[in-house]
Amino acid sequence: MASVDQLGQAATAERYLTFRLAEATYGIAILKVQEIIGLQSITRVPQTPRFVRGVINLRGRVVPVIDLCLRFAMPQAPDTERTCIVVTQVDGPTGIVTMGVIVEDVAEVVDIPLDLVEDVPEFGAGVKTEFLLGMGRLDKMVVLLLDIDKVLSAEEVVLVDRAAEHPSEEESKR
Repeated sequence: MASVDQLGQAATAERYLTFRLAEATYGIAILKVQEIIGLQSITRVPQTPRFVRGVINLRGRVVPVIDLCLRFAMPQAPDTERTCIVVTQVDGPTGIVTMGVIVEDVAEVVDIPLDLVEDVPEFGAGVKTEFLLGMGRLDKMVVLLLDIDKVLSAEEVVLVDRAAEHPSEEESKR
């Protein structure tokens, strides 16, 4: 899992944006994060999976938004004043896809030394963990490190991207 910095030297730590989701702390590589915005009006797109909350108008651009709790088959958390959308750049089958993910609460940007990142443990058959890069240890907590490119399958990324290309009439009038 070692990475190389801009000078070609082995990096000793990775930077992650951490956030809370269902009483656990998760992290997304900061290089995948475009921006963090407050929760805003989301237009539901018909015939999309339940975890696709819909689309938003982000400065004139239609961006699909998914609910990570629903994607991970966890109970949907109620929206609060701390709920926000992390706008990410995901590698899709046809290129980069801009996608928002709803999180309960953004915490901070942290450096996690590579020697404090462990492989994802085996949980047995039927438990999918391919969307995790590893488990980072910070003080007394564990940070579940997401591989945002693998949170959705290639087919789901295409579906989400199409939802942004063909929003409902209500969204396109905004």
